[in-house]
Parts: sequence; C-alpha cells; structure tokens
Amino acid sequence: MCRWIAYTGSPVTLDELLYKPQNSLVMQSLHSRMGAEPTNGDGFGVGWYDEHSPTPGLFRSVEPAWSDRNLREIAQHVRSGTVFAHVRATSGTAVQQTNCHPFRHGHWLFMHNGGIAEFAVLKRDLQLAVDPDLFPTIEGTTDSETLFHLALTFGLMEDPPKAVAAAIGLVEDVARRHDVPFPMQGTLAVSDGERIWAFRYSSEGRSRSLFHNQDVTVLRQQYPDNPMLHSLADNTRIVVSEPLGDLKGAWIEIPESSCLVIGGGRQEIMPFAPAVPVA
Repeated sequence: MCRWIAYTGSPVTLDELLYKPQNSLVMQSLHSRMGAEPTNGDGFGVGWYDEHSPTPGLFRSVEPAWSDRNLREIAQHVRSGTVFAHVRATSGTAVQQTNCHPFRHGHWLFMHNGGIAEFAVLKRDLQLAVDPDLFPTIEGTTDSETLFHLALTFGLMEDPPKAVAAAIGLVEDVARRHDVPFPMQGTLAVSDGERIWAFRYSSEGRSRSLFHNQDVTVLRQQYPDNPMLHSLADNTRIVVSEPLGDLKGAWIEIPESSCLVIGGGRQEIMPFAPAVPVA
C-alpha cells in the first residue's frame, strides 16, 4: 500500500531520516520488508515544520523516491524537528502530484497507509458529508484525502482522536449501507506541528504494520558504544510503517486499534475505536 515515517525531536536534516538508516524510507520505497507490496514507486512526499512559518513546508513528486535527484538534493539542506514523509503505492487512483501524501490544510499534515475498500462505490456519500467550506480544497482523487477532509469536518483541529474516530465511523456506516465488508484499512498520522497522533486500525482487525522507537535513554544504556544513539536527543520519537534498522529492542509494535499521542517529548498509547458521527 505505502510506507511512512513521522519524526519529532531535535532538528535533523531530511537525509538523516530518508537515506541514512539501514532500512531507510527511500530503501523501503524500493524494497519494503513488511508492506503489502515490496515496491512503493508511485510518488512520494515530505512535509516539515520550521521556525520560518506555522504552515509546514511540503515537497511532493510523482517520481519514485529512490531515483529523484531533487529529493536527494533538498534532503541534505532542509532541517526540521518535526517531519512527515511518505512513499506511495497506489491502490487504484491516478499517479499524480495531488494524490501524493502528506496532505496539508493550514498548519496540519495528514498521511495514510491503507485504503477504503470499494471507495468508488462509497465516494459520493462520503464526500457529501464533507463540510461545504472544505470541499473545494480536495485537490486529488484518493480515499486518503477524503478521509482527511472528513476528519477536518468532524473537528480535527479541536480533538484529533475524536475526529478521526468519527471519520472512520462514517466510512464503516456508509459501507454497511452499501454491503461493503471490512471497508477501512490503515495506519495514519496527523500533526499540528506541536503534537503527532498516529492511529492503527482496520475494520477486519488486521491492520498494516506500525512501530515506534524505544526510549532513547533506555537504548543508550543497552548500547553504550553505539554512536548513532548519542546523536539523538532524549525526546526523539519516531513512528514508522516498518523499523529503520535491526537493532534489537529499538522498535516496539503499536497495538491493533490504538492511538499513539506524542508531544513535549512524551508519548501515550490509548485504545481507539470508530464512532458513527451524530447527524
């Protein structure tokens, strides 16, 4: 389906996340170990926050990440303490720039790995539920962007877990009316630049893989001679579709039907379940 990474911590250049790890996101775009397919070459995107503007920067392209020279160039120069990056394997919608993740609305970023089953059948009902003021800002054709706009409609800016629960709840409710079983599959992440919310959920209870890093201070105690760990800030938090390396104990799987909240150098995992929004 896709692969993604969300990072928060001390500012790093993008190449520290996208190219340098053993199983970097660019490596996963060509040789994913745990994805639904090994190749994710239908475009990529990177979003980042910095001190210049509350609106995150965004660079998206339909080129495969592994061969894009512009990505490699900017990755050595752009530095950020909060980064979203995504490599895409389309589930049927067009390979075009407006379909590449992350999606942006104001100071919010959103990305998704997975899909809405029979989206073409459900699309009309779902998009009619989008706030009329938000509807014109849907630029592409993906189920992911529609899901993002549904979450915005249901109050993402005030309460992200509640808004995402309502968006997925609507998807499952509409799917039931159209006799579409197990409509929702995915892991997704949203950020306002201060906090990150990462969700793992599927209607079938068999979600795509998702991991977060072990506390850096714990890893330093386990691997005192590892230079990479000493270059990371104590508050570093990374959420990934699949581990960036093979260091034993470095990656912890996020449970099924969970929401991981990261902010202020702390994190919390809480149960997550869809809720059909009140009409």
